[in-house]
Amino acid sequence: MQTDPLVDAYIAKSAEFARPMLARLREMAHGICPEAEESIKWGAPALVWNGKNLCGFAAFKAHAVCFVQGEGKSDDTAGMGSFGKMRSMGDLPTRAALAKALKARRNVISDGAPKKPAKPPPEVPPDLAETLKASKPAAATFAALSPFNQRDYVTWITDAKQDATRSRRIEQAVALLAEGKARNWKYVKK
Repeated sequence: MQTDPLVDAYIAKSAEFARPMLARLREMAHGICPEAEESIKWGAPALVWNGKNLCGFAAFKAHAVCFVQGEGKSDDTAGMGSFGKMRSMGDLPTRAALAKALKARRNVISDGAPKKPAKPPPEVPPDLAETLKASKPAAATFAALSPFNQRDYVTWITDAKQDATRSRRIEQAVALLAEGKARNWKYVKK
């Protein structure tokens, strides 16, 4: 078990009732994930695996907590942490419960965060489509834009509350597109 002196110091300065609980949590977590590295995160001991937070534990005036990153607490626990407030050694999670939570977190880290499906390109309103057909440079630029930037133009136009505003925005959009510019071209880093 590779330890960090800062974690040793944190445990040593914790309340007397919490020291054996923190030491036991630390020992169990390292036994389950021996390759994890210790660190201090947000002022409390934490284990890091592959550069991502795995779990942590902390002591307060009257209780200690253990939290597995990304895992909410169960509804039947009081206080922060994945396992609720722990006031005595009997309140600690079982090794099996901690192992289950830590292995699930390691799997999330290994697999990467679930990615949201990409949104499809927007449906171009007929009045914008007609105006784009009349300007080949604008149509080419619009077609080359990412779906996000296309959606930006379409939303800007369709959000207009009055027909006059909508028409003016279509004219402005086609002018910008003919120049090869995205809608918020001023803010694009060069």
